[in-house]
Amino acid sequence: MSDPSRAYLLISPCRDEAAHMRRTLDSVLAQSLRPAKWVIVDDGSTDETPQILADYAAAHPWIEIVAKPDRGQRAVGPGVIEAFYAGLDRVEPGAFPYLCKLDLDLDLPPRYFETLIERMEAEPRIGTCSGKPYIRRGGALVSERRGDEMSVGMTKFYRSACFRQIGGFVRAVMWDAIDCHKARELGWIAVSWDHPDLNFEHLRPMGSSQSSIYAGRRRHGFGQYYMGSDPLYFAATCVFRGLEPPYLLGGLAMMQGYLGAWLGGAPRHPDAELVAFIRAYQRRALRVGRARAVAGIEAERAAIFDPDRAV
Repeated sequence: MSDPSRAYLLISPCRDEAAHMRRTLDSVLAQSLRPAKWVIVDDGSTDETPQILADYAAAHPWIEIVAKPDRGQRAVGPGVIEAFYAGLDRVEPGAFPYLCKLDLDLDLPPRYFETLIERMEAEPRIGTCSGKPYIRRGGALVSERRGDEMSVGMTKFYRSACFRQIGGFVRAVMWDAIDCHKARELGWIAVSWDHPDLNFEHLRPMGSSQSSIYAGRRRHGFGQYYMGSDPLYFAATCVFRGLEPPYLLGGLAMMQGYLGAWLGGAPRHPDAELVAFIRAYQRRALRVGRARAVAGIEAERAAIFDPDRAV
């Protein structure tokens, strides 16, 4: 019998994932520690996704499918989180010590979830964590270069207590960064590791799910504005992203999204204290580097850490 203290819930929003989803489904089935429950939300797929999901659910009773009507287009940002909550609403999340938002375009190593749980058991302050995404380029797997201070959006593994304390995911672009900053503000640790047991193949690179990778980069810039990112820090981020394909143009597209939001008077995240916390971290990172900035903040916030804090 599986250990109930290690039970984890997977929730997977998806739409038109027939090209990749079997690899994700099979890699979860091959896990050394399988999920206790997997809720997959079909967000109006028009390809073979519904039939593939039906076949897997029929063979594995712990997989539940939630079907949503076709909205006519793929949802990104807040739309993905709406689909996530359509799945979360079907279960009692408090019954699971851990939960994970998992995309269906990934190929996970066989000890992925067991390794994450082992590391969280060793460090009770870890609230959210993940491995690192790699993409196939020219026949080789190449890192997508994600910071160690964040769990990645395509596989957000959470201690349920942390997820409750941060109030879950915001229904906005940059939800997958805001959550980590909020967790850190409350004294939790957010982290991702580059390790053979945790590195996974991302079958679709960031920003490529829509009309072009440039649209994804512009959306990211808009999200950085919404999150309240410090302008100088954001400029440095644009330079960093400009060093990877599509080179320069990707960074410029991010800047276009940020400036467009600013000039258009777009709203920003309403949690003023969190925005101030994010900016203080970013300015510190510019001075001493992200790793030292995060280490300093984690040490300073240890005094307020309370895994049983009332929500």
